[in-house]
Amino acid sequence: MYAGKYAQERANEPAFIMASTGEAVSYAEFDARTNRLAHLLRAHGLKRLDHYSIFMENNDRYLETCGAGERSGLYYTCVNSYLKADELAYILNNSESKALITSRSRRDVALEALKHCPDVKLCLIVDGAGDDGPFVDYVQAVSKYPGTPIADESLGTPMLYSSGTTGRPKGIVRPLPENPPSEPLPLFHFLNKLWHYREGMTYLSPAPLYHSAPQAAVGLTIRNGGTVVIMEHFDPEDYLRLVEKYKVTHTQLVPTMFSRLLKLPEDVRRKHDLSSLEIAVHAAAPCPVQVKEQMIAWWGPIIHEYYGATEGLGFTACNSAEWLAHKGSVGRVLLGDLHILDEEGKPSAKGVPGEIWFKTASPFEYYNDASRTAESRSADGAMSTVGDVGYVDDDGFLYLTDRSTFMIISGGVNIYPQECENLLITHPKVADAAVFGVPNEDLGEEVKAVIQPMPGVEAGPELEKELIAFCAEHLSRQKVPRSIDFTDELPRLPTGKLYKKGLRDKYWAGHKSRIL
Repeated sequence: MYAGKYAQERANEPAFIMASTGEAVSYAEFDARTNRLAHLLRAHGLKRLDHYSIFMENNDRYLETCGAGERSGLYYTCVNSYLKADELAYILNNSESKALITSRSRRDVALEALKHCPDVKLCLIVDGAGDDGPFVDYVQAVSKYPGTPIADESLGTPMLYSSGTTGRPKGIVRPLPENPPSEPLPLFHFLNKLWHYREGMTYLSPAPLYHSAPQAAVGLTIRNGGTVVIMEHFDPEDYLRLVEKYKVTHTQLVPTMFSRLLKLPEDVRRKHDLSSLEIAVHAAAPCPVQVKEQMIAWWGPIIHEYYGATEGLGFTACNSAEWLAHKGSVGRVLLGDLHILDEEGKPSAKGVPGEIWFKTASPFEYYNDASRTAESRSADGAMSTVGDVGYVDDDGFLYLTDRSTFMIISGGVNIYPQECENLLITHPKVADAAVFGVPNEDLGEEVKAVIQPMPGVEAGPELEKELIAFCAEHLSRQKVPRSIDFTDELPRLPTGKLYKKGLRDKYWAGHKSRIL
């Protein structure tokens, strides 16, 4: 979130626009805002390599609270704004944060969390009401400081946490060299080239800004002198309207957003002019092949006008905060030294799923967790894994199929549920799907599906039979759910990730699960 030269060259151009209100903040104003907060943080004793946290929804102050850290050598942790007090307290303590920036809507949660965080000495609230307990009014606090750079500027970077869908969130920390803020980490040079970012682009951000993919995308847009359009909440029809209104060139979505766009009525999908789009990136989870094919059929001809082929659509997947794999669930491997290994650490045959190991070009560690870091490394330290499962086909394309944590062992057979989830989401009566293992006295585990039906669809035995039969038509017998339960809404995070652990744990109550 560093404006750099564009604070002068594009001083009056918008750095970002809030989608719901149309409020625009210029590059000159954005640069001054980040400087004021950087001065405040220094004044409160935060020095290079110290940590602070941000806990709030998408709003007009979010980017500057990141930008201040990026120009003052700090690690800033953008916390999932939907966490509960104990979860927030864990991250504040684990990250060793010395300051917390929050908002009115998250005040009560933050207040409860701070009771257990004695090391947090500075608490700021961006939209306070004048009676906010330990929280200092953000705007008043920063207004005392100049809009010019601090004397000891240096590069800072996010230290984000995994989503905690399989256990406690883990902080992913990257080494931070003493670069000037104008020189980002090598990872961001790679992403800038991969995503075809360019000067003056317009980026539409429909996802929560605390997530790793929007963080990278928005930060790079500003470093390229582009304009970011920030959606406070994702709505599929409003998303299409914004593409047309602002002539959006680049965007990034999660696969569930693709699904919701595809399930809009045909006349609504065709209503808006999307011809400005150049690059669409998908992130946060593997994208089902069927969904990607449908998106290419819809958006591919639009991109064709600019790039000459649907390949220009540039679909890319960021499966987690820890690593990036080009083209995700169906993508040619560009990471170089990548290996698919079986449970014995031996190479899997072509087309056979195994755990993905790679020689990473972007070193990382799990913060304050040496044992987890060691588990993610090979014995010789040359390779890393984050527990993703996939395979490479004969043409060199990588398919991300699941997480090793979610593997089901039924009668000695390894089953990865992602394939069944990807199939179920294509059924016209299914809004969302989760598949996981539940106890079976004979087999150890059996395949269970939990379905969120489309609005107006009646859940019950008839729908269960229909969906099981649908799976049996397309999947081998062991992958087909033995039973299906229904729910009004699955616990999916706004980032698109399914909070499967909490859902699955209910079925394992009283049982000793091998994967808990």
